[in-house]
Amino acid sequence: MRLLLLLVMASSGAFAQLSLGVRGGLPFNDFFHAVSGQGPTTFQSSATRFTLGPTVELHLPAGFGVEADALYRNFQYSASANGVDTLLQNRASNAWEFPLLVKYRMPGPFVRPFLDAGVAWDRWSGYTQLTGLLGLTKSDVSGVNTGFVVGAGIELHLPLVKLSPEVRYSRWGAQNISGLGSLLQTNQNRAEFLVGLTF
Repeated sequence: MRLLLLLVMASSGAFAQLSLGVRGGLPFNDFFHAVSGQGPTTFQSSATRFTLGPTVELHLPAGFGVEADALYRNFQYSASANGVDTLLQNRASNAWEFPLLVKYRMPGPFVRPFLDAGVAWDRWSGYTQLTGLLGLTKSDVSGVNTGFVVGAGIELHLPLVKLSPEVRYSRWGAQNISGLGSLLQTNQNRAEFLVGLTF
């Protein structure tokens, strides 16, 4: 955050420009997976695969820029496992991902290839766990996962708007939803196809 503030302060109005817009897309792989062969388990998912949210970018000299996104993802699931004297039930509903990226655009009049890299925070919530047939215990949990992001794409300068399709890879530091004795886990490696529309 301090780095972003320093870049904003160091950039004058003559050299920096702000763009606002939306970014959305689809993942190449699933957000989570059920681990097979781990006993009597039921798993249901009604997740939507799309990602969507606002994006803002501060354009800096020499083709550089700083981009911040707030991307929403819905991943509803319900899972349960029955043991000898224990019932476990997990549910989760949504997540917000907050990438902060440094971007470099190559020169070009209408089509500009770009590379970006940075960090991201994934905040998930609506995670509920119920345990125990005798003395039922319920806990509502939310959390944050941190990872790094790299991406590549092209920026198309159209009348009034800029269109920027991109392939983005994220590597997360932890399997942030791990319940039912590791019966359900997130994918730490995630690849997505995203399209940004900015003004």
